[in-house]
This record gives sequence, structure tokens and C-alpha cells, in this order.
Amino acid sequence: MKNRVCIFTGARPNFVKVAPIIRNIERTEDISYELVYAGRDDDPTLEPSLFSDLQMPRPDIFLGVDCENLNELTGRVMAEFERYLDSHPTDTVIVVDDLASTMAAAIVTKKHGLRLAHIVAGTRSFDINMPKEINRLVIDGLSDLLFTAGVGSSSIATREGAEMHKIYLVGNILMDSLRFNHQRWRRPACLEGIDEGRYLVFTVNRKVLISDHKKMQQMMATISHTAGDIPVIAPLRGEAYMLASECSSFRVLQSLPYLEFGYLTLHAMGIITDSGNVAEEATFNHVPCITLNSYTEHIETIKQGTNVLVGENVECLRESLSQLVKGEWKHGTLPDRWDGRTAERIVQTLLA
Repeated sequence: MKNRVCIFTGARPNFVKVAPIIRNIERTEDISYELVYAGRDDDPTLEPSLFSDLQMPRPDIFLGVDCENLNELTGRVMAEFERYLDSHPTDTVIVVDDLASTMAAAIVTKKHGLRLAHIVAGTRSFDINMPKEINRLVIDGLSDLLFTAGVGSSSIATREGAEMHKIYLVGNILMDSLRFNHQRWRRPACLEGIDEGRYLVFTVNRKVLISDHKKMQQMMATISHTAGDIPVIAPLRGEAYMLASECSSFRVLQSLPYLEFGYLTLHAMGIITDSGNVAEEATFNHVPCITLNSYTEHIETIKQGTNVLVGENVECLRESLSQLVKGEWKHGTLPDRWDGRTAERIVQTLLA
């Protein structure tokens, strides 16, 4: 009998990470899957091109949960996912990352006595005041299979008491999507008249950072001044888009489709971001990256890769960006198992 797998997703970035797993399952015997999304089928963050760009199907099931309050969201996802499991025979549930909805699905999975697999396990900020840190602790504590992206994450899981036979260092699943789409990237229209390797990319998503308008304005002014005549392309949305639009030297545009954003970051001179995912992809692409955060989920991007943390320190940002534009950046290497075969290792483990 086939191993029946539920792949649970809670937000847009999760789809980039589960697409390679779906492709591997579809060409593997003895395993089947259903793709479940916590949100609505008309979620505006899921642009029509997303699933075709990733060459994956839309979710089989939309739980329809849509609310801002994290505690309310957790409760509603738990209720809706319980209804799903009651009516859909399942052997294993795969969850990704550290969202409140991910934690909710993990709790319901174990209350049903099912096998729980966590992709990107063992990541920590060591700041218990962060809601996501609590989510990570709960999800990893419940998981039967902890799929980690690096040695550091595996060590964290071990120190926190996870049994060794539950921990699998499979590599970074994001690299599978980069490798798969390498020949499919599309040059975006915003690069018209701009040479490859002669522009910077700026992205910001953290609500805490965006809400501090004074700090954001200082950072953008620093980037603009230090970049000089180098174009700064800023694909943003919402409040970040409006704030960056006030900076006349930025080329601000709405967030790009996946295949266009992949091209943009691959061919950039450098990237300034607060996104861990973007920093990880920069390491794979050997593109210099400055992260506006005080920690990274994957220390490999700093120790081996092209990433540097500057937090929200404007002077550190200025110094790092100055080095970047002068071509004085460190040379990165690929961390162990960031080779584009992570999904293959995960599916093999599920079948073992």
C-alpha cells in the first residue's frame, strides 16, 4: 500500500520549498500526496503565475483560514486541519518552516498519532520573545523526522534532546528549486538598459523593521548614497513599497513573479535584504549579500557563503555596502549538501 503523505503549506514561500518534493514524489512508486494550504483559494499573495513558474499543481485543499491575530489563526487552522485529517486517510504529514499555521498543523498531526516530518528543522534565533522561535521549538519537539539544512541545525536539534535517529541532514531545499529553474529564469523588464552585474537588489519584508519609518529612511538613504550611480532595484509590496517610493534614487516596483525575481538576484552585483531565504539563494549563486538582521537561520551562509549580517546598524550597512561596490567581497563556497538533491533525500527517507 502506498505511503499517503499530506504536504501542509501556510504561506507563499512554502511552495518554493515543497515544489521539488512534489516532483520527486510524482516520479516515485509507493508514495502519494495531497497538497494542503492553510489560506484561501483567492489569496492575493499567490499570484496566478506562481504555480506555473514552479511547475507544480495548485493545492488540492484550501483550509480557508484568513486572519491577522496569530492565536486566532492557530486555533482556526487546528480546527480546519483536524477536519481534513478526519476525512482524508494520511500516514505522514510534512510541514515546512516555522509559521503559526505550521505549528497548528504539527500539533493536530501528533494528536492524531501520525508521523510528522519537519523540513528546515533545527533553525533558531535564540530569542524566545519571537513568536516564530516558539513555533520552531514546538514543531521540532513533536517531529518524528527532522530534516535539517546544515550541520549547525542538526547540532541544535541534538542539543535540545532530539534522538539521533530522527535527525537527517538533507541539505537546503531552496537549492533544489534554483537548480531546477536555472535555465528557466526570465529577464524582467525593469532591467532594460541595465547591464548584468551592474545593479543592486533591495528587498525588505519584516514588519518590525518596516514599521520603524525613521530607521527605514536612514537605511535607504545610506544605500542610495553608498551605491552612487549603481542602480538599486527594489521589488517590494505594501508599506515597504510606499516607503521606498519616497527614495528618488531607487527603482521601486511591485514584487516580481518567481522566475523574474530569480533572474534579478542571480545577475545582481549584490543584494541587501532582511530575508533568510534570499540570503541562502545568494550563497548558492555566489552573489554578495548584506542581511538587515541580527541573526541568520543558517550560519553556513556566513561561515562559508557570501552573506554578512549588519542588523539595523546604519554604519555597518554603509561599511559593508562600500566594500561590496568596490569589489572587495569575500569569496563563498557551497555548504555541504546544498547541491539541489535535498528533495530526493527526503523522499528516500520517507520510504525507508
